[in-house]
Amino acid sequence: MYNYACGAPRTGVDREIKLNELDAALADLDYPVDRAAAVDACGDVTLLLADGTEQLADVVGDSGAERFDSAEDLASEVMSTLPQHAVGEPYQSEGDG
Repeated sequence: MYNYACGAPRTGVDREIKLNELDAALADLDYPVDRAAAVDACGDVTLLLADGTEQLADVVGDSGAERFDSAEDLASEVMSTLPQHAVGEPYQSEGDG
C-alpha cells in the first residue's frame, strides 16, 4: 500500500494525489504547523488538477497564512489558493473516483 501523506518518509519519487485525497494527505502532519514546515513536508506531493498539476509545496508556499491549526485549516487554504479553473467548473464535484 502506498502512503501519499505529507510528512511520510520520502522515497525520491513524487507522490500524486487527487483533490479528493487532500484531507487524508494532510492529516499526518503535526498541528499546529507553520507554513515553512508544511512546505517542507509536502515537497514531493503533486496535486492532480482539472487543468494539469501543481506541486503541493508551491501552493502552500503561495498561501498568505503563516500557520495552520489543523488539516482542515491547511486544506481550506490550499483550495482557496488554487485558481478556480484548476479545480473544475463551479458547482461540479470531482467525486470519489
